[in-house]
Amino acid sequence: MHLLIPAAGSGKRMGGDRNKLLLSLREKPLLAWTLLAANAAQSIQWVGVIAQPDEWEELKAIVSDLGLNRAVHFIPGGKTRQESVHNGLNGLPDTAEQVLIHDGARCLVSPALIDRCASAVHQYPGLIAAIPVKDTIKQVLPNTRQIQHTPDRQFLWAAQTPQGFDVTTLRKCHEEARRQRWAVTDDAALFEKCGLPVQIVEGEETNLKVTTPVDLAIADFILQQRHASNV
Repeated sequence: MHLLIPAAGSGKRMGGDRNKLLLSLREKPLLAWTLLAANAAQSIQWVGVIAQPDEWEELKAIVSDLGLNRAVHFIPGGKTRQESVHNGLNGLPDTAEQVLIHDGARCLVSPALIDRCASAVHQYPGLIAAIPVKDTIKQVLPNTRQIQHTPDRQFLWAAQTPQGFDVTTLRKCHEEARRQRWAVTDDAALFEKCGLPVQIVEGEETNLKVTTPVDLAIADFILQQRHASNV
């Protein structure tokens, strides 16, 4: 299975001026934890990191320090996540038939979840890891914040990554997005806009996206608990 890791974002919501994946989490950069999970997954044979070229030297040093048992390929990032994934798809080997896309900031993903998604993508042309929403969600007007609707949470799932797709189909969706000037936040939304089905694979509560300093503190606690349980 081929895996693309978008890692070209900034650290604005983290309150920093650099790529948040270079921030330290328990003495390793965030990206290192993501790469270690991918390396431990039995299904992954090829890994591509999509990042800005001016960060490649630092990222390659991280990869070298980890001593992974498979090569990591670097692909130029774009101005948006959507553009970065488009570049990543073009950077895949010609033999790639399916691909998993996993956000580098979801550094607590388990190898087991990666493998479950890799197995499922052979059955479904599009899928995402997701978990049921536990909170009551309110739909509001953006300007006044007045509640307009309370959707039934039994129909709501919180999207995660990995997301898995048939490579040829996803490429067509990205090309259609360029023609139509669609802007989406994940690749599943492109499938939806093209009228294609997307299946859910049950994700993990701990598979959070590290976006803010609070997320970083929670991630530190989760890793601490994992280490304690393995001692």
